[in-house]
Amino acid sequence: MAFALRRRGRSNFERASDGSMTLIEHIRELRNRLFKASLGIVVGFGLGIWLASDVRHLLQQPYCELDGSVVDGKCQFTQLGPADILLLDLKIALWVGLIIAAPVWLYQLWAFIAPGLHRHERKYAYIFTALAAPLFAAGAVLAFFVVSKGLEFLVGLAGDDVANTLEITRYISFVTNMILMFGVAFEFPLIVLMLNFVGLVTGRKMLGWWRIAVFVFFLFSAIVTPTPDPFGMTALAICLCALYFAAVGVAMLNDRRKGRGKEIYSGLDDDEVSPLNVEPEPVTAGERVDAVTPVTAPDPVAAPQPIDRRYDDMT
Repeated sequence: MAFALRRRGRSNFERASDGSMTLIEHIRELRNRLFKASLGIVVGFGLGIWLASDVRHLLQQPYCELDGSVVDGKCQFTQLGPADILLLDLKIALWVGLIIAAPVWLYQLWAFIAPGLHRHERKYAYIFTALAAPLFAAGAVLAFFVVSKGLEFLVGLAGDDVANTLEITRYISFVTNMILMFGVAFEFPLIVLMLNFVGLVTGRKMLGWWRIAVFVFFLFSAIVTPTPDPFGMTALAICLCALYFAAVGVAMLNDRRKGRGKEIYSGLDDDEVSPLNVEPEPVTAGERVDAVTPVTAPDPVAAPQPIDRRYDDMT
C-alpha cells in the first residue's frame, strides 16, 4: 500500500524571514503570539495566587528578624484598608505569574522578532538573554541582603517613643522596588557590552571611561541604597564595577577577534590630521591620439506602407 507524501510548506518563520508575508499575515501572527503569551501569563497568575502568601511571608522576613517586630510570637504589620491584603496578594501573584510564565511570553516575543534579525544577531541575542536572567537574579539577591541590613538602621531612627509597626503594602512596595532597581542595575554592563558587539564602542574606549564609570556606580549606589552607611552602597558599587571591568575584558577580546584597532587611521586621535604626501610627482607626456575615422551616412528610411483598412488602430 503506497502512501502519498505531501511536501511540507514553508513555516511562518521562513516566510517572515524572506519578506513574503503580507501585512495582514503579520498582524494575524502578532495576534496569535499575544494570545499565547496572555494565556501563559493567566496560567502563571493562577499559580501565583497559590504562592502569593508564601512569597509575602518571604518578603516580610527582613523586618520580622528585627528586635521588637515580634509581639506574642507573631510578626506585626498594619493594614489600613480591609482589602489591602487581598489586593497585595493579587499584585504579588501577578509578579510571580510573570516570572513563572517568562519562558512562554519571552519565546512568543522572540518568535515574532527573530525573523527580522540576521543569523549572527540571533546568536548574540541568545547569549545576552542567557546572561540577563542570572544577572538580574544576582541583583535581586543582593537587594534582599541589603534590605535586611538596612532596615535595622531605618527602624532605629524612630526612637523609643515611636511604635515601629509598618504598613504592609508600603513595606512590600519598598522591598520589591529595591529588588527591581538592583536587578536593573546589574544589567548595565551587559548593555555596554552589547554596544561593543554592534561596533558602537571599543574595549579600549570603554577602559578609558573607567573613572567616570566608577564615579557613576558609587553615585547610583548612594542614591538607591536605603541606608547612609557605607556597607550597602559599597557592596552594590563593587559588584557593578566588577561587572563593568569584566565586560571591558570581554569587549577587548571581541575587538582583537574582529581585528579592530588595526585600521589605517586607528593610531590617530579624533582631532589629529592624517599624514599627507606632499612630494610632487613628474608629469609625463601622453601618448599620441590617432584621428577618428568619419562615420558614414545612414541609409535612407523607406516610406511607410498604407494602412490596411480592414483593421482598426488597435488591431
